[in-house]
Amino acid sequence: MRTGIAFLLLGYVLSQFYRAFLAVLTPDLARDIGASSEQLALASGLWFMAFATAQLPVGWALDRFGPRFTSAIPMALCGGGGALLFALAQGPTAIVVAMVLIGIGCAPVLVAAYFIYAREFPARMFGTLAGLSIGLGSLGNIAGTVPLAWAVAAFGWRGTVFGVAVLTLAVAAAIARYVQDPEPVPHETTGGSLLDLLKERSLWLIAPMMLAGYAPAANIRGLWVGPMMSDVHDMDAAGIGWVSLAMGLAMVAGNFVYGPLDRLLGSRKWGVFGGNVLAFGCLLALGLWPAMGSWSVAIWLAALGFVGASYPAVMAHGRAFFPPHMVGRGVTLLTLFAIGGTGVLQVVTGWLFAGFPGPPATAPYSAIFLFFAILVAVALVLYLFAEDRQG
Repeated sequence: MRTGIAFLLLGYVLSQFYRAFLAVLTPDLARDIGASSEQLALASGLWFMAFATAQLPVGWALDRFGPRFTSAIPMALCGGGGALLFALAQGPTAIVVAMVLIGIGCAPVLVAAYFIYAREFPARMFGTLAGLSIGLGSLGNIAGTVPLAWAVAAFGWRGTVFGVAVLTLAVAAAIARYVQDPEPVPHETTGGSLLDLLKERSLWLIAPMMLAGYAPAANIRGLWVGPMMSDVHDMDAAGIGWVSLAMGLAMVAGNFVYGPLDRLLGSRKWGVFGGNVLAFGCLLALGLWPAMGSWSVAIWLAALGFVGASYPAVMAHGRAFFPPHMVGRGVTLLTLFAIGGTGVLQVVTGWLFAGFPGPPATAPYSAIFLFFAILVAVALVLYLFAEDRQG
């Protein structure tokens, strides 16, 4: 079981890599196949949408068939196949199709690990294991920055992506070989549909926090750090790279810390609440004073990355409301809220950026940070009324 989980987590490292690697490849794709920034932004957004849309059928398959082939088959056919299509692409359309396929292929791997944690490990360990998984997987996001640039310089973008495609196929084969399906749970005659999960009041109070505990840091790290540090602070590519790396590493560390927090505090709710109050403070400071010194901004961004990484802890809270025979559908439903909502917010922040062009140069970034601060504040108010369940 541990070997199988290790390969699922390696699959999640690849998932994080795929959602971040387009930024590094943009100049090469523009030069070689004429892909514009708008087309690549569409491809990135569709990756998130495909990933999110796949969650509901993945959840049903996890509950019915188990994690082994539910994760291995899509990762091989869609993930590996999509990466091969990407490596062979002759135009932007192929890149868009490839990213959709890769998004579908990556969709099952993390929730398959969550499914195993929920079914095979004590409930008190779920948060720790979820945080460990996100923290390790986030290293793939970092691999999609400077290490990817080195590989592209050495092997070209086609050779590099082809190598990652082969690795994806190998990981899918290892998942099929080593992941063990938990013993089936008899399905109850009542309470067995997704609609029954949606009737759970606390899930509607927890779901906004799933989004607020992931989207602000992820969107800012993935989309807005570079433009802001360039436009407002005149930072060059090397400086932006270091700021992005610091924020990314802080997000990794935050996942490791949030994971066991429920056991340390004896509560699945209040650690998440306190951490997101701090995240609200970081967003408010960045929104009100985006022109503070560049090092101060970098520190605030890193702090946001750390305290804004509550995703695994919120997942552990939500998991307590799922009956055993619906764990798959439950964790994928919450993932749909978080990842699907993040994809939507990428579009919304793009509108905000266009709607507040300035001057001053800080105007669009203040709008984005304050928008995320309001999002977190609303989620905190709703989360106050969620039951602090420990099951």
